Amino acid sequence: MTSETGVQAQARAAERRPMRDLGTGRFGDKLFEWAARGSGLLVLGIMAAIAIFLIWKAIPALRANEANFFTAETWDPNATPPKFGIAQLAFGTVMSSLIAMLIATPVAIGIALFISFYSSRKVASGLGYVVDLLAAVPSIVYGLWGVSVLVPHMEGISKAINAVLGWIPLFGGDGVGKASIFTAGVVLAIMILPIISSISREVFLQVPRANVEAALALGATRWETIRLAVLPYGRSGMIGAAMLGLGRAMGETIAVALVLTFVPGINIHILQDGGATFASNIANSFSEASETGRGALIASGLVLFVITLLINMAARAVVARRKEFV
Repeated sequence: MTSETGVQAQARAAERRPMRDLGTGRFGDKLFEWAARGSGLLVLGIMAAIAIFLIWKAIPALRANEANFFTAETWDPNATPPKFGIAQLAFGTVMSSLIAMLIATPVAIGIALFISFYSSRKVASGLGYVVDLLAAVPSIVYGLWGVSVLVPHMEGISKAINAVLGWIPLFGGDGVGKASIFTAGVVLAIMILPIISSISREVFLQVPRANVEAALALGATRWETIRLAVLPYGRSGMIGAAMLGLGRAMGETIAVALVLTFVPGINIHILQDGGATFASNIANSFSEASETGRGALIASGLVLFVITLLINMAARAVVARRKEFV
């Protein structure tokens, strides 16, 4: 009886200890929840403050504007009266970013798959280090490289594309040039490629090993294993990586400003010289802008802010749809 009573006492003591630990854990969970909620609300507050500041600074210029802000192609906010619109800037920003995404995304995913599943461990380690290093290179370096190395060779490439795909309006036109939207898109593609590849590689490394081994055990080839077990699992991560690259491409300033030559008006022939984006226009015009001109540039920055926010929201919605599968 005595030994049994001792065992019961030890059991009751053991039951009380987890309750105290559980109480501490609950307090820690609550503390973490409050900190997470506060951080999220802080981010939302900062974004709202940025939007309010941009709107406040842009309203005087928008009131003085004599042209339609959304459809006009003219950008002359320093004139009397001021006339400016964002149609050309929106076209150049969207087109150059789409070109960059179409070029960079498949190449980046291919690099990530090669490093993760095809190369040896020693080669994968070295390539992964190089890709991560390229992702950290400042954008001005890519811009200077584009001006000095890429741009002189783009005229021949543009002529070849024009000769083969000239029947498509985007690649048509009477002549081609070097400082075009297409060239800016290529520079942006090279700049965002390491970012997309690095994030995709990390996503692929998180695929459960059991999924891969099960596909191989059933007789699947390496590519079939990737197609059936890896890509479906990492689809949301790949979308997130691509959207992160798209956000950097849309907001890139110096690299595009160094490559593009500003020519007024929308030109749908992307192989011809000329074009502008929101960020490059702000970089080139801010130092010489009047008070109204600065307000106009801030208004264009507000539009870029909204476009980027909508793209990120759409990416979040797409990723959320894949949570159930993951």
